[in-house]
Amino acid sequence: MVHIPDDADFNSFREQCESAEGWQCQYNKGGVNVWSQEQDSSKAVKKLKMRIICKDVSAEVLYDVLHDTSYRKKWDSNMIDTYDIGRLTVNADVGYYSWKCPSPLKNRDFVTLRSWLPLGNDYMIINYSVKHPKHPPRKDFVRAVSLQTGYLIKANGDKSCVLYYLTQVDPKGSLPKWVVNKVSQFVAPKAMKKIYKAGLKYPEWKKKHDPHFKPWVYPEQNTLPTVNLEDLAIQRADELENIDESGVSEERMHISDDEDGLAKDS
Repeated sequence: MVHIPDDADFNSFREQCESAEGWQCQYNKGGVNVWSQEQDSSKAVKKLKMRIICKDVSAEVLYDVLHDTSYRKKWDSNMIDTYDIGRLTVNADVGYYSWKCPSPLKNRDFVTLRSWLPLGNDYMIINYSVKHPKHPPRKDFVRAVSLQTGYLIKANGDKSCVLYYLTQVDPKGSLPKWVVNKVSQFVAPKAMKKIYKAGLKYPEWKKKHDPHFKPWVYPEQNTLPTVNLEDLAIQRADELENIDESGVSEERMHISDDEDGLAKDS
């Protein structure tokens, strides 16, 4: 059953971000850490967790960066399209996001229920996949499933913060193991650095682009149509077509500097 995350959900997410128990380090270089966590079942999708220290970027600014759809179109070159579908409450909405996968893998998309929680100087944004009757899977994309994805932004002084990104996503494809390894060793660290750089440039950009428009901070600015919770359903992975891409060779796969593979918290 679809539900809007409550305090217990946010507390659980925060504990996962901050806990070291059960996590294996996959990458530790240049101020970026990447961990993975195997799940109980061999068929379960593993969790991936990342952390980066963002100097000269406040927690408030980074929170705005992750919410601002207009700005995302400037820095997230991996994105194909993103838009908000509708609002549920003052701190929850439903949105769409599609992104480019490195060739020759097929591009993916999501429909997710997203919720956010400011906690003083710290912030959380979390999401999971849902089904919306007006936004079914498309033939030109593989509909992926976010089991749990989100950000924890912790203030580290007035002008610095620590960003955690935790994700458990079923890409709905039988991907070869080397793809998963490349994500943790190459794609994930670059994605975190890209968000950091976006944070550095955001204040100047925002001054010139609706500087006072922040509906994620000021709910009265939100003009999205209302979505009824009863119209949504949990998007289960086993209901979607599974694409077999296990035969893709590493030699055929192309990852450019712009392809960061980071799914939006829509």
